Amino acid sequence: MSTPVVTRFAPSPTGFLHIGGARTALFNWLYAKHTGGKMLLRIEDTDRERSTKAAVDAIIDGLKWLGLTWDGDPISQFSRVDRHREVAEELVKKGQAYYCYATPEELTEMREKARAEGKPPRYNGIWRDRDPSKAPKGVKPVIRIKAPQQGETIVHDRVQGDVHFPNKDLDDFIILRSDGTPTYMLAVVVDDHDMGVTHVIRGDDHLTNAARQTILFNAMGWDVPVMAHIPLIHGADGAKLSKRHGALGVDAYRAMGYLPVALRNYLVRLGWSHGDDEIMSTEDMISWFDIDDINKGAARFDFKKLEAINGQYMRMSDDKDLFDAALSILPEIEGGKELEAKLNEKNRSEFLKGMPELKERAKTLVELIDNAAFIFSDRPLKLDEKATNLLNDEGKTILKGIYSALESCTEWTKEKLDHIIRNYAEEAQLKLGKVAQPLRAALTGRAVSPGVFDVLVILGRDESLGRIRDQIA
Repeated sequence: MSTPVVTRFAPSPTGFLHIGGARTALFNWLYAKHTGGKMLLRIEDTDRERSTKAAVDAIIDGLKWLGLTWDGDPISQFSRVDRHREVAEELVKKGQAYYCYATPEELTEMREKARAEGKPPRYNGIWRDRDPSKAPKGVKPVIRIKAPQQGETIVHDRVQGDVHFPNKDLDDFIILRSDGTPTYMLAVVVDDHDMGVTHVIRGDDHLTNAARQTILFNAMGWDVPVMAHIPLIHGADGAKLSKRHGALGVDAYRAMGYLPVALRNYLVRLGWSHGDDEIMSTEDMISWFDIDDINKGAARFDFKKLEAINGQYMRMSDDKDLFDAALSILPEIEGGKELEAKLNEKNRSEFLKGMPELKERAKTLVELIDNAAFIFSDRPLKLDEKATNLLNDEGKTILKGIYSALESCTEWTKEKLDHIIRNYAEEAQLKLGKVAQPLRAALTGRAVSPGVFDVLVILGRDESLGRIRDQIA
């Protein structure tokens, strides 16, 4: 019987959950679900100066918002330092590691000598076979691994294939610092082993780490997990992803009005695909996802593509779910707190009633809220510049005619209103657009809005007539 798959997502809490980290978490989560295994969450917080509780909270909130659940409690790497130290000392006893008493001055001298000879600045193994009894007084030693010096270390990678590292390039790196704290290399290996991690899925910027970690697994006689190093995400222009491309925290995408299900669908296709399928249910992703299908080339982040996918999910969303999602991000968006303060039973009802039309025209929740802003506007409406221009003398004359035609309407439906306004335009020998423009300006305060008949229905008879009356009074 095969060993159950255990993946892990292991972020450092030195900042928010960025988009690359979110994709790594998603791939780990999908593979665990696909194989009926588990995904664990390990917070790599051994860097005490840079690790913050706020960052831990942001990472956990981001994962929860994306719908990526983990098994068991999050594990703090820092809480396991005694175990890491124990393994480092065990390696010394086994002859696989040694105490190194090189002083900072000696190390500086080594680096400068290597540079002068045109070699990489590396530790020269001076204490590898030296008797510790010759240690200088007052120097606290570090522990270094006895890395193999001949041949090569091979990382058998499910994405990159076999990657060969000449051992002469992998020096005797430090595994325990002089203050007794573990280095990242040691902590990761010990934690992955103790947590039963079978598959390590992470960014390909960790490939060199994988070679060093393989040396540590072998030194302890432990099984090396299956490695899968996924290419990093680049911007649409092919350059390394930066903030201008979209290298933002997951919280920023929430505040930009993206739906978690849409962001998940977009992220899964950054470096992995299933035929030509664009829109995938979570069930489909889980069913289809396999690490062997991850692309070797870097994926490109494209906001336009993300917007298009988000727009599709918005149109497919239940009206009430979309209404709740829009209201939930009001505190996070520009002008949202003012809108939140204006919420009452009447405009909530109008917003929900208008959702079928509003969601057809929006690609994000922010756009949806902006398109619905007319619902929350106080009377008399503040007009933007274009709306003011539309309500010139000619526009107000047209508006007076429309008001008279609409005032007699008792059946306030889209079909009936369409019929009345078209009739009025025909009788006044005006194009429909010429009539709709000042009407839109009076109803919304803007020159651009959802369809004018939709706006009339959303606002209802009394509010619509009141807004028109305000402009022709």
